[in-house]
Amino acid sequence: MILEGIVTSLDTTGELNVAPMGPIVDEAMSTILLRPFQTSRTYRNLKEHPKGVLHVTDDVLLLARAAIGQLDETPATISAEKIEGRVLKSACRWYEFEVAELDDSEERTRIECRVVNSGRLRDFFGFNRAKHAVLEAAILATRVHILPAQQIRQQLAALASPVEKTAGPDEEVAFSLVTKFVERKLAEPAGSSPK
Repeated sequence: MILEGIVTSLDTTGELNVAPMGPIVDEAMSTILLRPFQTSRTYRNLKEHPKGVLHVTDDVLLLARAAIGQLDETPATISAEKIEGRVLKSACRWYEFEVAELDDSEERTRIECRVVNSGRLRDFFGFNRAKHAVLEAAILATRVHILPAQQIRQQLAALASPVEKTAGPDEEVAFSLVTKFVERKLAEPAGSSPK
């Protein structure tokens, strides 16, 4: 099953990278399969420093900002317990992992990880249509360079309704940031490389 979350990883200098990611996980949460592109910082970091943390969170504003590269500041973190890594303070729960196998023979790398520790900081807020809509919009934003513009605009328009009906302030801000980002990217000349 794919679980949407946020992965933190460190580079060789200890600089934190925060990336939304949808790894494949088992129900026991003992293994994680990450599939980042080789152009991503997550891939480079895990190749050089094969440890990280997967976070389950309902903080869709953080998730949206990370997806579109608009983290104004590094999110608050605490030290991981069993690995050299960082845990997001806004997470509901987290899973520290070590890379067991990395296959970068294709553009989309397969990084098989084993969970070595987990923890819980707070309860998950619960199901909310606006939070799910922001999550889907953020995923669309990461695919703006591979999906047709008309499809993206149609899907964003459909996602706007649950945001309008059920959002709190964070969801409203997050959806607005993602929508503006997508429109900017779609307005760029064809062939512009994604950032």
